[in-house]
Order: sequence, then C-alpha cells, then structure tokens
Amino acid sequence: MQLTDMKWPEVKALSTDTPVVFPVAAHEQHGHHMPLHTDSLLLGEIVRRAEERVGGNILFAPLQWLGNSHHHMDFPGTLSAEPRAYLDLLTGELENFIQHGFKRLILLNGHGGNMVPGAQVVFELRQKLRNRSDLLLLSTTYWENGDPNAARNDFVQTQMGHAGEWETSMMLVIRPELVGDHQAVPEVPFGEAFPTATRGWTMPDRSEPGHIGTPAAATAEKGETLLTCFTDGVCDFLNRTRNWDGHSWES
Repeated sequence: MQLTDMKWPEVKALSTDTPVVFPVAAHEQHGHHMPLHTDSLLLGEIVRRAEERVGGNILFAPLQWLGNSHHHMDFPGTLSAEPRAYLDLLTGELENFIQHGFKRLILLNGHGGNMVPGAQVVFELRQKLRNRSDLLLLSTTYWENGDPNAARNDFVQTQMGHAGEWETSMMLVIRPELVGDHQAVPEVPFGEAFPTATRGWTMPDRSEPGHIGTPAAATAEKGETLLTCFTDGVCDFLNRTRNWDGHSWES
C-alpha cells in the first residue's frame, strides 16, 4: 500500500500492527558517470518491486530523497541535510505514525551516509518511549539484505562501494540512459582505514573523481541479479516484521 494514494480514513482503518516503511535515500554526487539522484532512484526501484509482492500487508510512506550527505559536499550538485536536523526529521516521521497508533516502523535506507543517523534515531526514540514494550523500531539498509555473491561468481566487488560495480549495474537496468561511459572509468580501491576504528572522512580523502569501486565491471545482467537479490532480502525482512509476535526480542 502506498501512503501517497490513500485517504486518511483508509489509513485509520488499518490494523495498528501494519508495518510502516519509511524509505530514506539521498541526492549526491556519484562520480563522473552516474547521476546525482542514483541512491533515490535505486531505492525507489527496490520499494516498487517489494510493494508489488508485499504491498497488501505493508504501508509504504513516500521516499525521503534528502539525506545525510555532507561528506560529498565538495562535489557540486550534492544536497545534504544538516546532520542534527536530519536526526530530527527522521525522528519526527516515526513519531507522527506512533501518534497515529502504529507500532511497527522501519527506516528502509538506500544511502551509506544514512546508516549511522538511522541507527541513532531508532535507538534514541526507543529510550524516549521506554514504557512502550509493544513498539518495534528498526533501521535497515537494502543492500544488507541478501548476498548477491551467492547468486553469481563474477562480481569484482564484494560490497556496495559508491558508484562502483553494483550501483552502476543496477542503474544499467533501470535508467541506462543516465549512465555515462562507465567502462572507461578507472578503479578506485576501497582501501583499509585503520581497522577496529571508525574514521571521520570526506569523499576527497578517498577518491578524487568521487566513486569507490570498479564501475568498468558493471553489466545490466549483474544489475538484475543485484536488484532481485536485494528485493528478495527486503521482502523477507518486511515479512518478519509483519509476523513479529508483538513482544519478543527475536523475529
């Protein structure tokens, strides 16, 4: 079910155990060969495919395209919410639906820079509402649901990266006309930044052109594998939230 298409009495009539999904993505630079809106376009496709399969039982809020992208601000065209304002924005969205009576709320993320804020939001909100044992507050990132390397053995990358093989492959499926000459783009290695630590960084620390990974290895065939794998994983995750018994720690 798409919240954008519903009338308020229809929302009121839903079971308060209906999972509500808040897709959150970004609008930021993706190197020389990929469009600024890549993260939002890809998450929108994952949501579209997932909604076709589980949509009658799960409510999808409109995709929030503005993300936490300050680490990309050296590259023109990037739009970013102030980090603390972004925490307030996401918290407010969840609180809106808690006020409406819903209890199973999921931030479905499509941008690496949103991972920490999403986790912080659900952690802090749960502490604020610590008397509500019936709440299920979750934040997950779509590419952490599913293992595409188990589906085929010709991926060069073993993780997402940024405008690399995986994202470029998926864009070749959904919007190939927006992808530049990716086969001419050189690899930018992931590197290893002080293991055991989380390092504060901006994209120029890691990549002058703005991508990380191996765009030249991208193909539309790989992209369809990735989209299928991640959609399967997201659907499984959403079904587990729907089937949660309402009180236990485990799904």
